Amino acid sequence: MSKVTTGTTEPPPGVRVEGVHFGYPGRPVLHEVGLTIAPGELTALIGLNGCGKSTLLRLIAGLLRPTRGRVLLGDADLARLSRRAAARRVALLHQSAPPVPGMTVRQLVRQGRYAQRGPLGMLRDGDGRDDDAVRRALADTGVAAWAQRPVDALSGGERQRVRLAMALAQDTRVLLLDEPTTYLDLRHQLEVLQTVVRLRAERGLTVVMVLHDLAHAARFAERIVALRDGRVVADGPPKEVVTSELLADVLDVAGRVGQDPEGGWPVCYPDHPLTAST
Repeated sequence: MSKVTTGTTEPPPGVRVEGVHFGYPGRPVLHEVGLTIAPGELTALIGLNGCGKSTLLRLIAGLLRPTRGRVLLGDADLARLSRRAAARRVALLHQSAPPVPGMTVRQLVRQGRYAQRGPLGMLRDGDGRDDDAVRRALADTGVAAWAQRPVDALSGGERQRVRLAMALAQDTRVLLLDEPTTYLDLRHQLEVLQTVVRLRAERGLTVVMVLHDLAHAARFAERIVALRDGRVVADGPPKEVVTSELLADVLDVAGRVGQDPEGGWPVCYPDHPLTAST
C-alpha cells in the first residue's frame, strides 16, 4: 500500500486509545483496549459480530465516552470535547442511515457542514450556494453530476458514495467508516474501497474502517487490528496478521491463507466454521 502523498503541510492527527474499557449495564464490551494509529495510516478493524469493533469506532469518533481509559485525537482528549467539537476533528460514516424522502444529493452532502458551520451558518446556506468543502466533496467522490437527483432514487452503491461525500464535507483529517461495503454488490464494494484509498492519499487522511470481509481488509488496509470478545488479539500489517491461526482464533473459521500472485496481499481460503452459530 502506497504512503500518503499530499500537498498538505500539516500532517493529519494520529489516534491513541489508552487502556479503554467500555460497557453497558450488565454487558461489558471493551476490555483494556490500547492501540496507536499513526497519522495518515489506513487501519481496518475486523472480528466477529459483537466483538466491539463498532463500539471502538464510536469511541474514536467521540460519540461514546470510555468507562475507564481515554481516547486522544492528536493531543486532544475526546472525552473533554463536545460532540460538535469532536465532529470538527473526525468524521464518521455510519453503517446505515435512515432515508430522507425528497432530499437531493446536494442537500444531503450539505448536512456534513453542520459541525463546522453551526445552525446559523446552515441557515445562511439556505440560499442554495455550496461552500468549497461541499463542492470538493461532491467532485472527489464523483457525484457532482447527481447533485439535483433525489437520494432515494439512487442505487445502493450510489447512495454510499453520496454518504461518503457527506462525511468528507465535514472537512476533517480523520475519517472513520463503519462497514462501508455492507449491502453492496462486489463491484460497488470495490468502488467504495478504491475511492477511500484514493481520497486518503489525495487529502492526507487518517482512516479507520470496520470491515467484515477479511479479504478486503488484507487488500486495502496497511494495518489490521483484530478484536475478540472486546480485546485486541492481533495487530499488524496484513502479511503478518492474516494467517490460518487468525481465521481460527478470531473468526471461528478453518481455512488456508495464500498470496495474491500480482499484488502480494494475503488471500484467504475459508473451509468450514469451527463452532456452530448460536
